[in-house]
Amino acid sequence: MDLSDLRPNPEAKKRRKRVGRGIAAGQGKTAGRGEKGQKHRSKVSPGFEGGQTPLYRRIPMRRGVSSSGHNIGIFRSEYAVVNVGTLAERFEADEEITPERLLEEGVIGKLLDGLKVLGDGEIDKPLNVRAHAFSASARAKIEGADGTVEVIGE
Repeated sequence: MDLSDLRPNPEAKKRRKRVGRGIAAGQGKTAGRGEKGQKHRSKVSPGFEGGQTPLYRRIPMRRGVSSSGHNIGIFRSEYAVVNVGTLAERFEADEEITPERLLEEGVIGKLLDGLKVLGDGEIDKPLNVRAHAFSASARAKIEGADGTVEVIGE
């Protein structure tokens, strides 16, 4: 045995399909391109949609949070929100309020990226609130009622 005896496996080398060589060859006449139409007659660039604005141009180009971005907020954090008034109704004075506790009590359905406390409603008792974010009015109302505000994950 020497180098001249080496050959590739017969199944490994597939012959190229010769199209347009007569009807008897099996790929004659239309040569596998079907009947009529633009793609039958000549090449059409990939992504060409017959003059309609193609998909790659219909999709907004500018992404992210910006004034020029069409898809505003794809990188924005989405918070589970709860109002100060809801906390005042559901909890007793000097209770520790955490996102996990609110999930157990059913006040919020999902935690998402964190918990944000908003300032809607009134509060007249001190509460110890731990959350990922607070609005300015919520912080003022909780601290005004002698409660404590603690931001998680700073």
